Order: sequence, then structure tokens, then C-alpha cells
Amino acid sequence: MEVISPSTESFDRGKKFQLYRCIPSFQEYLLISQDSPTVERFFKQAENSWLYSVSNGLDGSVAIQSVGCELSLDHIYRKVAFDDANGNHRPQQR
Repeated sequence: MEVISPSTESFDRGKKFQLYRCIPSFQEYLLISQDSPTVERFFKQAENSWLYSVSNGLDGSVAIQSVGCELSLDHIYRKVAFDDANGNHRPQQR
């Protein structure tokens, strides 16, 4: 799991994910946005292809198949409030 920010997003999605995919036992990668309640999930399939899914909104959830659990986005973001008065999502402490 990686919490992405504007300064790390490109590296986390690019080079870091490329390096992680070289690890034979690596099965699942989650990118957690700090700007909105969004979790992107990549899950390794047969022949090194990756299944992509995204969960949005505090009423959503994400299944973490590699460890057999499911997390609600409300739980992941439980101490974060989002101010979107201008269409911007800025995390604030709840």
C-alpha cells in the first residue's frame, strides 16, 4: 500500500510499481489518494497481467484479496475530512 501525493504519485505509479512487479511473490498493490477518498487496486493475474479496480467515496470499500480482508474507505479515511468548496479535495484532520 502506498499513500500517494502530488510529489510521489509519478514515482509510485511508475518506477516503484515496475520494481515491485519484479518480485515473484508480489501479488497486490494499492494506491491510496490523500486528496480524495479513492483507492486504486492492482491484482496480479496469470502470466503477469494485472487487474485494475478503483473504489471511490467514503461509502465504498476495497477487497484486499492477497490477505483475505475488505476495508471500508470510511475506515481508511476516518481521521480525514475533505473540503471541496471549490471542487478541490484537501485533506483536513477530523
